[in-house]
Amino acid sequence: MSLRVYSAEFMASFALVFMGAGSVIINAKYPGTLGLIGVAFAYGIIIMSMIYAIAHISGAQFNPAVTLAYLITKKIAWQQAIYYIIAQVLGSVAAGFLLLGIFPTKDAMLGTPALTGVNFFGGFLVEAILTFLLVFIIFAVAIDTTTLKEAAGIAIGFYATAAVLVGGNITGAALNPIRAFGPALASWTWANHLVYWLGPIMGAIAAALVYEYFFLDRRQRTI
Repeated sequence: MSLRVYSAEFMASFALVFMGAGSVIINAKYPGTLGLIGVAFAYGIIIMSMIYAIAHISGAQFNPAVTLAYLITKKIAWQQAIYYIIAQVLGSVAAGFLLLGIFPTKDAMLGTPALTGVNFFGGFLVEAILTFLLVFIIFAVAIDTTTLKEAAGIAIGFYATAAVLVGGNITGAALNPIRAFGPALASWTWANHLVYWLGPIMGAIAAALVYEYFFLDRRQRTI
């Protein structure tokens, strides 16, 4: 596997965190600029754009939860999965510290997702459910060979937008551990941080297994 592949995952992860967290910072710094709808569309559009930009290079995972879902269903080798996750985390960290350089006052905790009105378990459930649906859609439009692949970016991007509209005011609707990690590290904001690893990872693995066993044609199954 070439450096080109891991560089693509790095770039997509960087873009997702920079645009996703950046939109939260801008909305907090200049109230009324974006609102929840604007933040949701910023997140969904960057996901859609990067899928079309790098899917032909790396498969456009740029989410450790998605990579682990691929790993658990044997759609990626474990060695490759480790390098994917390292590239994703590094992209997230680079974006977090670049945001810190732009906004040194740590506006809105550099866009780090946070729980509002729910406890740890409630936040875990929200992130797990939203990520379950995300990965279910990814398997349906990107893995299942009977679907129209050209629509994958649109379907995934629009779902991410809808997820932020529903969960943005509750957990931030990260649906992705690196969406939280880079900004959390740069701003040193760790409150309830495990929610953004455990929720997406558990939801992603559950969705992968459900689609693999109940919806994917037997001839396409890898486990």
